[in-house]
Amino acid sequence: MAIIINLDVMLAKRKMRSKELAGLIGITEQNLSLLKTGKVKGIRLETLDKICQELDCQPGDILLFQ
Repeated sequence: MAIIINLDVMLAKRKMRSKELAGLIGITEQNLSLLKTGKVKGIRLETLDKICQELDCQPGDILLFQ
């Protein structure tokens, strides 16, 4: 896949655990894990918006096109 997901990097920078982020944005830990590993075919813009709000970042900080 040409899109790299750097969610782990942003979580580490913010010193936040996946479980905490999942609770804050209203998705399951399993779905967040699938997103982190790139095993999803899509992401809702609403979910991406919530992630960016909680991590205080831009979508480009999480998604990288190679």
